[in-house]
Amino acid sequence: MYKKTMSKKTELKIRHATIEDAKKISELENICFPFAEAASEESIFRRVKTFPNHFWLGFDGDNLVSFVNGLATNQKDLTDEMYENENLHDESGNWQMIFGVDTAPDYRKRGFASQVMETAISDSKRQNRKGLVLTCKEKLIPFYERFGFKNEGLSSSEHGGEKWYQMRLEF
Repeated sequence: MYKKTMSKKTELKIRHATIEDAKKISELENICFPFAEAASEESIFRRVKTFPNHFWLGFDGDNLVSFVNGLATNQKDLTDEMYENENLHDESGNWQMIFGVDTAPDYRKRGFASQVMETAISDSKRQNRKGLVLTCKEKLIPFYERFGFKNEGLSSSEHGGEKWYQMRLEF
């Protein structure tokens, strides 16, 4: 289990997922993303079953308040197929794809997502990956740039009918 301190008052505990966490993960996913973008409960269960160590869950006490998830692959770019096909996960893959950075609305702007993301980055480095790749909306580009991600421009993704920018953090 990971443990990081946010401040003297708030402690964020970060750990990987278990199948018992899948329902809570799905509930938070559906709060954080519009229906067209959110992963279904079934998809979350399949992902957790297939790559639980690629879910980083942030807890405030017993409350799941933030998480990051995605699969590892040798493919260099994040594709829409990856969101629904957990079998594309390759535990020894060079790239850690990030599908989502979710934080409960009442916990935003308090550094929780940053701590969970920093743990995902640190773990990916320790696992000798080449780096991490994600897609985001234009307004979130500056958030990811703070971690060292570089904007590679518009992604080919059509996920949820939105315009996405591919971001890459290379080690």
